[in-house]
Amino acid sequence: MDLSLTQDQLAIRDMVRDFARNEIVPHASEWDESQTFPRELFSKLGELGMLGVLIPEKYGGAGLGYIEYVTILEEIGAADGGIGLGVAAHNSLCTGHIYAFGSEEQRQEFLPKLATGQWIGAWGLTEPGAGSDAGGTRTKARREGDEWILDGSKTFITHASAGDVAVIMARSDPNKEKHHGISAFIVPLDRPGVERAKKENKAGMRSSDTAGLTLDHCRIPASYILGEEGDGFIQAMKILDGGRISIAALSVGIARGALNTAVAYAPVREQFGKPLAAFQLIRGKLADMATMVEAAHLLTMQAAWAKQNGMKSTKLSAMAKLYASEVAVKVAEEAIQVLGGYGYTKEYPVERAWRDAKLCTIGEGTSEIQRLVIARELLREVQAGA
Repeated sequence: MDLSLTQDQLAIRDMVRDFARNEIVPHASEWDESQTFPRELFSKLGELGMLGVLIPEKYGGAGLGYIEYVTILEEIGAADGGIGLGVAAHNSLCTGHIYAFGSEEQRQEFLPKLATGQWIGAWGLTEPGAGSDAGGTRTKARREGDEWILDGSKTFITHASAGDVAVIMARSDPNKEKHHGISAFIVPLDRPGVERAKKENKAGMRSSDTAGLTLDHCRIPASYILGEEGDGFIQAMKILDGGRISIAALSVGIARGALNTAVAYAPVREQFGKPLAAFQLIRGKLADMATMVEAAHLLTMQAAWAKQNGMKSTKLSAMAKLYASEVAVKVAEEAIQVLGGYGYTKEYPVERAWRDAKLCTIGEGTSEIQRLVIARELLREVQAGA
């Protein structure tokens, strides 16, 4: 397994790095302070193919693979975790779900607008009473002639306020076991009956749009169901395998950004007549931080390689997401420690990295859920004689 980047992949990395340096970094602090979702930036990202990374060119996408995808997310995450989260949610969840399970007609209708950034996508699984227990979905869908009628509430939905279309999981058969009575639906967010709830006032990822959605007798065409009725939960779990890789990549990016700030600061800040970089304790911190970031990067790339090559990636995705997200929190915290009092101010981006990183241990499955997934897969392998 060769995880080194090709010349084309390096060129993509450098292009995204330059874009992030010029278009994101100068505004990241302002967006964080004002909790602004920069829609115009996402239009530029769409023009560059970064909102349809994994989508074939026939649907307006870039037609790239998971290696390129995690490389892109690392670079954007290093500049601004909130923007990286938006790119990840748009690509992996909404757009990815429609591509993976949509009919050709659905792909033709929705993907070109999503992949080019003309539309922003959301994905609605979480509910007030169904977070880690996704099978506890209470949003209802009932068939009436040539339409589905949806009623219920979703919470903590990325792009709920700014989005144009969402994939929504709803219970279409209340008589079936909870995991088998859920279906997935495409819901344009301008439909009557869709109400965008309050935008969340978050500790971090503040440039990412997060809000709730309420569906009140929302009617959609019967053709907007994704795949077979009752397959929504199974679809969602498969989508989360890829989504966890994206959060892992985002985490690596956040951690790398914090590390870079600390490494640049240590040689120029003086204490006791010497630069911080001359002190062994500081050098030890930098060494540990760099080692953790590199290990998280390699684990994320391994998961991406498995996903790209059609291998089952559930365990690797959970491992990458678990380790990289916890590394991001640790590295950002250590970067603050290296910068001392300045690290705790908004003059430097490490405090924002610290706030942003924490969400990565919660979203798309908490660290606790990742550990359950990893243990489950390990035990299955033993039982199967792997």
